[in-house]
Amino acid sequence: MRERRRPGADSRILLAAMNDLTPSSGRRMTRSQRERRAYRLVLATGAGAVATVGLLVLSIVGVVGFGLVLLVALLTAVAGFLLRRTLGR
Repeated sequence: MRERRRPGADSRILLAAMNDLTPSSGRRMTRSQRERRAYRLVLATGAGAVATVGLLVLSIVGVVGFGLVLLVALLTAVAGFLLRRTLGR
C-alpha cells in the first residue's frame, strides 16, 4: 500500500531549516586568513613528509621504532587533507 503523507509536512521542515535568514557572520575565513592557513599547512605537510622519510630510514636502521613513523605519517596525512580542504580541491 502507498504511504499517506500529511499535506504541508515538508513545508514545515523547510520553514524550520530556513528560520534564520540573516547572514552568518564569522563562519567563513577571510582571504588573508585562508592564505595564512594554507601557508602554514604547506610548511607542516612538507616538514612532516621530510620527518616521515627520515624516521623511516632510522627505523630501517633500527634506531627508532616503526610506530613513530606511522604516527608522523598519520599527522602528515591529516595536514595534507586539511590543506586540500583549505585550497578547495
